[in-house]
Amino acid sequence: MPVIKHNPKELFPQYRCYSHAMEIRGDSRMLVISGLNGYLADGKTMPDSFEEQAEVIWTHIQTLLRSAGMDLHNLVSVRTYLADPSYDEANVRTRVKFLGTHEPTLTVVCCQLLDPKWKLEVEAVAAT
Repeated sequence: MPVIKHNPKELFPQYRCYSHAMEIRGDSRMLVISGLNGYLADGKTMPDSFEEQAEVIWTHIQTLLRSAGMDLHNLVSVRTYLADPSYDEANVRTRVKFLGTHEPTLTVVCCQLLDPKWKLEVEAVAAT
């Protein structure tokens, strides 16, 4: 079963021992997307607002899905980590904007994130 790394140049540079996504091929294909934050392609710049960070993250998710020949309708699971519960409504609005009527499994966790600038982090799994 081949495993293919997906690290498109449109996303920020990978961290150590990290891939943005891993695709598992066999009779079906599964793409596991690492937790993404709101860094722009330079890996240093990040918008300040929750809404802008969320837009960047969902754009990164779409880029990774495209790199595997998939789209948002291939998502089967999305896990979102919020730095503060007050971001929940904005998180829902952004998720609905990108997913529309698509209903993958979802989990939202409120926790302290690695960097205080991060308002959220999102990881996902897609399959065909």
